[in-house]
Amino acid sequence: MTHTILPEMIVPRPLSRGPASPDPYLPGTPGSDPLLTVTGLTVYRGSRRILDDVSFTLARGETLALVGESGAGKSTIASALMGLLAGRARVTGQAAFDDVPDLLAITSKGWSGLRGQRIAMIFQDAGAALNPCFTVGSQLTSVLRRQLGLDRATARQRAVTLLDSVGLNDAAARMSAYPHQLSGGMQQRVMVAIALACDPDLLFADEPTSALDVTIQAQIVRLILDQTRAKGASCVFVLHDLALASQTCDRIVVLYAGQVMESGPSDVVLNDPRHPYTRLLKSCVIEIGTHDLDPPDGSVPGYDDLPGGCRFATRCPRRLPRCAAERPPLTTLAGRSLACWNPETGE
Repeated sequence: MTHTILPEMIVPRPLSRGPASPDPYLPGTPGSDPLLTVTGLTVYRGSRRILDDVSFTLARGETLALVGESGAGKSTIASALMGLLAGRARVTGQAAFDDVPDLLAITSKGWSGLRGQRIAMIFQDAGAALNPCFTVGSQLTSVLRRQLGLDRATARQRAVTLLDSVGLNDAAARMSAYPHQLSGGMQQRVMVAIALACDPDLLFADEPTSALDVTIQAQIVRLILDQTRAKGASCVFVLHDLALASQTCDRIVVLYAGQVMESGPSDVVLNDPRHPYTRLLKSCVIEIGTHDLDPPDGSVPGYDDLPGGCRFATRCPRRLPRCAAERPPLTTLAGRSLACWNPETGE
């Protein structure tokens, strides 16, 4: 997993619109106003723990990145908090959202007034998420009519305005286009418009640029940030790209095989990583002319073969005998929360 920082990828990191959200394992910040507080989120499939005791907070107007390799559990977190996990998944823990005591306890009927209206998601593959049988306009207006109760004419007018706001040229004409008639970047802009149609308080962006080229990636990320900042919304980015996360997010949660390894302000975590996994992830980012790649050996273990303690123990260059047997607790160290028995000493 390697990522190159190119000039086109550099996205100005947004300024916080209020005090930083406190990490649940760090001292609280006076005056902070958490919008979302996730405590002990655990997801089971059968007897396997896909997510293992994940906790974090998100302040109003804050941008948070969930980062890690494929299989880290990033998208599972977003799906669990959106009530979208299907099959045999069993979810425990708590997720307090604004005036809603626990998102994890909401029934399917209860989600009808939240999903799409107060909480929304931009999915990873816009081409697959958009319905190929309906025009872009019909898919956007159906959201507006269902969630906001707008009449047909008003919904169409608002839909054109939304498509124009996300940078689609000739927005009125695009209303009659089918998804396959649009480029990947244009499809993703439509997804952003649909997700933000009802001015949600919380937006999940699940790998929103994974299928796009570098230049379009930067445009889409700027668009998401501009739109959420203008609406005062909070955003959770699901990313595997640390270069992108470092430029876009106020705080970062580093995940590995369903466990939190390290979390805190993005500049603290990425400028001085203390968990061996975070340091190895950072070494996969190519900063031209600075250093060689040093990716971690091996691969993420399957959920049928997880270590009993720290799940990174099988690949960790600093592992101790206790690492495979005892899970390290999240503790406070150097301005971040960290789960490691033998952390890095700093730069």
